[in-house]
Amino acid sequence: MLRLGVDLGGTKIEIVALAGDGTELLRRRVPTPIGDYQSTLMAIAGLVEQAESQLRQRGSVGIGIPGAFSIQTGLVKNANSTCLIGKPLQSDLQALLQREVRLANDANCFALSEASDGAAAGAEVVFGVILGTGVGGGIVVRGQVLTGANAIAGEWGHNPFPLRSDDGTLCLPHNCYCGRRNCIETFLSGPALMADYASHASPGESLDPPQIIAQAAAGDAASEAAMQRYEEYLARALAQAINILDPQVIVLGGGLSNIGRLYENVPRLWGEHVFSDSVATRLVKNRHGDSSGVRGAAWLWNKT
Repeated sequence: MLRLGVDLGGTKIEIVALAGDGTELLRRRVPTPIGDYQSTLMAIAGLVEQAESQLRQRGSVGIGIPGAFSIQTGLVKNANSTCLIGKPLQSDLQALLQREVRLANDANCFALSEASDGAAAGAEVVFGVILGTGVGGGIVVRGQVLTGANAIAGEWGHNPFPLRSDDGTLCLPHNCYCGRRNCIETFLSGPALMADYASHASPGESLDPPQIIAQAAAGDAASEAAMQRYEEYLARALAQAINILDPQVIVLGGGLSNIGRLYENVPRLWGEHVFSDSVATRLVKNRHGDSSGVRGAAWLWNKT
């Protein structure tokens, strides 16, 4: 069976073709027509048609999107690519491609990819976490994406962060783009790490995450302190997910997943906040990297 996966991103649209055993047969990407819904539809359809023409097969189509679908209306909601909001993306693509199309949130696709043949393969419950410009999550149970009654399962990044530290002090509050305050995303995204460093640094001093990480490794005290705060924030936030989902594996993706020290330090810290005498959950780095989202879109057809 040929599976086609499409990752609809803010700057690029990527397609991958997988054979029945998960072997990659083709990969191609084009720029996203930013702010242009109709051109976005045509770009996706064009990628599918080109892939099938080259491989001389017709395939199933799964698409990962930066948002979710309203259960009530069937229209896109909560999308970072705002031209998708309020649009009947699934039905429009099905009409263009003349077949059923399966869509899922891009974080769900990431989690499904890693649960299918990635770092969490074989685990019963997997929580996939994106730590990048934004923060998101996806849940896979027994090989299937958990969508939920409101199509928001895994939207961990927009839960409120546990603000009070153990000594009773209040963490610095933040506004989130979604209109709420103190979302987990405002503490754990790449921009959040930059803002946290800047708030403790000399006036006007600013570093991006790679610089903070490099300086911490080189022994800079301010950068090391910022990294320790980030690790504590991540441990507390992931402990909430463990207390609710109790997953076998948590897989990290996104740019900040490349911080190697997280995988040792965060599990050492989260036990204090997990309601158990021990924590068997494993924290692991993704296996497929930037390919996880597009591969997960293809795996939306892992069971027909």
